[in-house]
Formats: sequence, C-alpha cells, structure tokens
Amino acid sequence: MGTLDPSLVDGMPPFADLTPADLDFVLSLAKPVRYPKGTAVFAQGGTADSFFVLLHGHLQVVKLTPEGRQVVLRYVSPGEMFGIAVQTGRAAYPATAVAVADSIALAWPSDCWPALLTRCPALAAGIMRTVGSRLDEAHLRVVEMSTQEVERRVAHALVRLVRQAGRPVGEGIRIDFPITREDVAQMTGTTLHTVSRILSSWEQQGLVESGRQRIVVRDPDRLFALAERDGAR
Repeated sequence: MGTLDPSLVDGMPPFADLTPADLDFVLSLAKPVRYPKGTAVFAQGGTADSFFVLLHGHLQVVKLTPEGRQVVLRYVSPGEMFGIAVQTGRAAYPATAVAVADSIALAWPSDCWPALLTRCPALAAGIMRTVGSRLDEAHLRVVEMSTQEVERRVAHALVRLVRQAGRPVGEGIRIDFPITREDVAQMTGTTLHTVSRILSSWEQQGLVESGRQRIVVRDPDRLFALAERDGAR
C-alpha cells in the first residue's frame, strides 16, 4: 500500500510540527482501520502492539478495577492519539477502547516507534505533550472526586464533554456521540440513580435535555457557572 494522503491528518496536533518529508515517512508506516460502533479497538491487559490516531468517530476508554467495577476514563475525539502504551514503557494496554460510533483510525505497529523517535523527534515531542495532558486531566479528576460534591462533578464532566465534542443544535449544544446516564455515573464515581436524579432536576430547570444515549446542554452558561462555582469558594 502506498503512502496515505497527508490531507487525512491536516491540522491534527500530533502532526503539526512535522516537515512534509517526515509526515510522508510517518504515514508510510500507518494503515487505516475501521471500527464499527461497539467494536473494541484494544482490550485492557492486551499486548500493546499498536498505537493510533482517530480520524473519524468517537471512542470510549474504560478501565475495569480489581473489584470488577467499570470506570469511564475519557472519550477520544478525531485528531487525538490513543493507545500510546509503548510510549510510556508499557507492554500492555492499561484500559479498553471501544467505538461508541462508527470510527476510523490510523494504526502504527508499536515496533516502529524507535524509528519514528529517531527520524521525527517533533512527533515524539507531540506525543509526550499528549501524555502530559492526560496526566493533568487524571490529576484534576482525582481532586474533583476527593473534594467536590456529586452535582459539581457531574457538571464538570458535562462541561468537559461539551468542550471536547459539543455540536450546536437548535435547542443548545449536543454532546456529539452516544452517551448514557450510566456513562456519566462511571465518569464521576457515583451511581446511576444519583446521576438520573441530578439530570432530571436540571431538565426541570432548563439546563439540559437527556434521552436514550443523548445529552443536550440547553443553557451552557448556567452549567459552566454551576461547575465553576464550587472551585471559586
């Protein structure tokens, strides 16, 4: 297979600092892979034999705790690198990535990472920034879990999702992938019952509208204020 068209990744942060020649080299080692909705891209504990950039669709990254509880760690949107276990010295994936919509990714074999590191240090720097950003995000969520009441945690979770994958619609801003109340509960360390109670209250106040695998933020300004009010005390 020939080198992929560079326009596939035009404007994506991981490739922004590459020269045309380096970009051609990087893409020559990649292959596009389709993941229908519900397909696992990789599984927790599986051999980290590839790393990826998402071109289209959305992925949910989940982790199973030793107690058997599933936790939603994050969502992956187009332009993001994921499955970067080899870059952090891991031999196995620490979580599972599942397509929540029909998705397309570019995949690189993990054993090509040394060549990429040598030939394209700008790509390595971009990936390290990604790792740093994920660590910052994880630390922020730990602080939220430890210090904030549940309503604030749910508000922060929805604000992050709106910023990551919000699409303006007639009634507000829709989170642009299927998401359930159970997903929100797993993101915020609480129960489905609690999230349902909070979202039902917010619906009555006109903040959100939720349905089967669908959440629309009807009043973003009020939701953002609710999320930030706790931290301003």
